[in-house]
Amino acid sequence: MKRRVLTIDDQADIRRLIRMTLEFEGFEVLEASHGEEGLAMARREKPDLILLDVMMPGINGLAVSQALQADERLSRIPVVMLTALDRDSDMEAGLAAGAKVYLAKPFGPIELIETVGQLIDESRGVAS
Repeated sequence: MKRRVLTIDDQADIRRLIRMTLEFEGFEVLEASHGEEGLAMARREKPDLILLDVMMPGINGLAVSQALQADERLSRIPVVMLTALDRDSDMEAGLAAGAKVYLAKPFGPIELIETVGQLIDESRGVAS
């Protein structure tokens, strides 16, 4: 079964880079350009993992992550925060909002692929 990832980021270039990187490795990638769209897509598509930008117009990534955690149908989906905010306090806020991993931009393609693959495998109960 193909591993499905939802990317929620307001920057089209970042979404494109993520899509190209993950599709090359066999992932199916869905995209949302803001928090509201991302929440609706997560509810409809139920991806295996969500890559979530913190700083977005409207609902920010922290609020999206909290909404995902509050929804019993979505609370088990691993969330990876992707953000330029890399202070310890920012990381703590992301993890407190429900993120499993916090990756600071810029991140490398190998780091992204390994993180996404490992978290999906863990959530599916697959030994890595």
